[in-house]
Amino acid sequence: MKIGLSCIITPRDWSFDELLEKSKSAGYEALELVITDEGEITLDTPASELEKLAARAADAGIELTSVCPSFRESPKDLMTNDDAVRAQSIDTVKRALDVVKALGVDNMLLTLGGLPADLYYNEAYANSLQAMQKLAPYAEELDVNLAIEYVWNKFLLSPMEFARFCDECASPKVGLFFDTGNMVVFGYPEHWVRICGKHVMKVHFKDFKRQGYEWTPLLEGDVDFPAVMAELRKIGYTDPVLSEVSPGTAPIEDTAATMRQILDM
Repeated sequence: MKIGLSCIITPRDWSFDELLEKSKSAGYEALELVITDEGEITLDTPASELEKLAARAADAGIELTSVCPSFRESPKDLMTNDDAVRAQSIDTVKRALDVVKALGVDNMLLTLGGLPADLYYNEAYANSLQAMQKLAPYAEELDVNLAIEYVWNKFLLSPMEFARFCDECASPKVGLFFDTGNMVVFGYPEHWVRICGKHVMKVHFKDFKRQGYEWTPLLEGDVDFPAVMAELRKIGYTDPVLSEVSPGTAPIEDTAATMRQILDM
């Protein structure tokens, strides 16, 4: 497995070339890019410009392995009861998939929305499932994964429920973006790998400590990384693992070194 860096946590004022240079200098071999409202990668960036960015990454020896939509101006709530907003959100996700395809990347991180008190769980489940079943054929056409991440949004709380949801989507292009740290509050990350198995598409590395309820540097929280690595190997996972450890928690160089230590476990 390669080690990679998610641009979810890198400074937004870094240019694309700075991102390539700094990530490579820190020891990373892969990147998860972000689509933002402003900057070099937006929903409106021409495909020709995106292809040039991908070529620059290839020239730098950096694999582009995932893309995360991180914008506010376009709706992306797939679980809402508002039919119009949900339809707009589906269109937004399709536009984002076009960006991912133009970058030559095979995976897009997806969040389904947040669960407010006035949206009942069963309604959110039905809405999300319907939306994903509409999106899946387009993802299949583009050959891009839609990897759903659990992000403390009060929805799909267990690995068994998440696996069921993916099964019901009934598409090889819909699966799980597994984040080691996000699972610690409610259970054990290694359980998610084993139970979701074939649905695991990409992996974020970060760590969390239950006592004190805080993010920590890797290997300083409650994630059992030897168990996680054992389960990832059992399911045959070979794609990059991506750091989502904030530079405020640990320097990106230190995190890269710790990730290599974890991969040897």
